[in-house]
Amino acid sequence: MTTSNTHNEHFERHRAAVLIPTYNNANTLEEVVKGALSYTSHVIVVNDGATDHTSAILEKYPGIHKVSYSPNRGKGIALRRGFEYALNQGYDYVITMDADGQHFASDLPGMLDKINSDPETLVIGARNLNQENMPGKNTFANKFSNFWFYVETGLKGPDTQSGYRLYPLRRMGRVRWWCTKYEFEIEVLVRSAWKGIKIDWTPVKVYYPPAEERISHFRPFRDFSRISVLNTVLVLITFLYIKPRDFFFWLLKRENWKKLWKEEILNPTESNARKAAAIGFGVFMGIVPIWGFQLLVAFLVSIKLKLNKALVFLAAHVSTPPLTPFIIFFSFLAGKVWMGRSAKDLLFDKQITIAAVRDNLLQYVFGAVTLAIAAGLAAWAISYVLLAIFRKNK
Repeated sequence: MTTSNTHNEHFERHRAAVLIPTYNNANTLEEVVKGALSYTSHVIVVNDGATDHTSAILEKYPGIHKVSYSPNRGKGIALRRGFEYALNQGYDYVITMDADGQHFASDLPGMLDKINSDPETLVIGARNLNQENMPGKNTFANKFSNFWFYVETGLKGPDTQSGYRLYPLRRMGRVRWWCTKYEFEIEVLVRSAWKGIKIDWTPVKVYYPPAEERISHFRPFRDFSRISVLNTVLVLITFLYIKPRDFFFWLLKRENWKKLWKEEILNPTESNARKAAAIGFGVFMGIVPIWGFQLLVAFLVSIKLKLNKALVFLAAHVSTPPLTPFIIFFSFLAGKVWMGRSAKDLLFDKQITIAAVRDNLLQYVFGAVTLAIAAGLAAWAISYVLLAIFRKNK
């Protein structure tokens, strides 16, 4: 197999390799390997417990790196072991190609070109999802995946399900991954974005054979269920940890405060009433007693109502530490109005505990809703007055 010296030098300069996970793809694997070898000699094939004649095919190419094990463990494990092997061999990047012949080796140089200007980018090969023979379920699944990727990371992209990717292994580090099957490709993408790794896309060609010739190891019900569970977990982590963490670090930068004031507060394209409504709604959502889901609901409702998401998100942090005990205390205080003789007194210095909240949950819930409404209305009124004054002066 003749390898292009120019392209091979490109791979060697970046310390990059092509990584091909495979399981019972003997009919297409050899052409995929040949295609990769025509661009670089740095090829890693992970034999994920294949039971066909995959091993015999790989023996024809003694120059490639091989990782083999049995039994079959799933694509996630194959990729994870391929990443680990590549790091141990001194590679900084791998470009993953599926072994079913869908990906074209001619797109490999374009993937590498994306890291010339930004070497720490995770690059995804974006497919043309409107082309001939594209399965309809793929288009739906990709839109579904794109939506949840946006919710979990705030990033929009054309294709989050493509397996044709360039991974910056050194930048990603040796992470303890969770997933073992197809859902791993979602996990690695979201957790890389959380780590601050830039995600970018480049157009690639893709071949989808006619339905009768198509071989897929994807099990729709089981794998889609696993993906749904993963997205549920990722969304919870996003709004319980990632968003508050990013918000805290955002607050530490002085230039962000200036940008928020100039672009969101003083922006003349939005009325004072709309801005005040966003602030009031954010305060309401920060206090209303749906702990763990406040930011998620606030984010989704602000999209539906077309409110200023930055202001809603900022105001919704009214109940984050160290303000949390004060919110709980005043919620109990407001709840006394509704509980009558059964109302309980809560001492601020001694009794603001999880047990106290649990034992007097009804009073807390009534009071928190009351406080949320009152605080939201007050925030709206005060914000409206201040905006009218400052924006007029501006």
